[in-house]
Amino acid sequence: MRSHLLQTDICWHDRQRNFDRVRALLAPVNVAAGDLILLPEMFDKGFSMDTQETADKDGQTLSFLTSLARDFKSYVLGPRVVRASHSAKASNTISIISPEGTLIDEYQKIHPFTAGHEHEAFEGGSRVVTFNTTDPPLTICPVICYDLRFPELFRIGLSRGAQVFTVHANWLSTRHAHWRILSLARAIENQAYVLAINRVGSDPNATYLGGTIAIGPRGDVIGELGDQEGVLSVDIDADEVRRWREKFPAVRDRRLLLG
Repeated sequence: MRSHLLQTDICWHDRQRNFDRVRALLAPVNVAAGDLILLPEMFDKGFSMDTQETADKDGQTLSFLTSLARDFKSYVLGPRVVRASHSAKASNTISIISPEGTLIDEYQKIHPFTAGHEHEAFEGGSRVVTFNTTDPPLTICPVICYDLRFPELFRIGLSRGAQVFTVHANWLSTRHAHWRILSLARAIENQAYVLAINRVGSDPNATYLGGTIAIGPRGDVIGELGDQEGVLSVDIDADEVRRWREKFPAVRDRRLLLG
């Protein structure tokens, strides 16, 4: 399987322009049936606390994601803002779409970014999500941005069989060094692929330096982007995860009952 990580300069509060940009970036890319397409956090309108503006109330973003999956016959992981009728707050969500265009599951960001006041507009999720692809069979666990700082979340994904973690982010330039270090750490300690997608450009509140990165289960960088828009395409091999975990059994050697 190949994974295609889209590093975009998100247009502030302009859903259609962002949809068009995703299609334009993918147009020259060789996407095969069954591949994985990954988009950055809040790719459709930007990292905004104005959830009345950004919420996918009429399902436009979900419709775009399902059409993208069907058109490329690929899995698509696309973040969007969801407002539930029972809550005053929204959820920062990843929709997981099958190659047939069906909604497999949704992950709600567990850790709102309190330093950026995200918790005032967004409700944290309570469920770690994994899903399985069929050809090849892989178990994938998606997380969102600030989640990257919490290794226990990744351990739960690992306990559920995760071989690949996807990190969908709007990671600020002011802590850009942390982005790379934490992504590497999560791959090394879980002996898993980490596919970390960031945005570039700026919005009214922050600047973003990109640095989208793909890391193998041995902690080796298998692909990385700079500070411009682009698509990073890398191969994912479940057998490589298995071989490394057997040769260097750090995951198996964990002692979980200490304390």
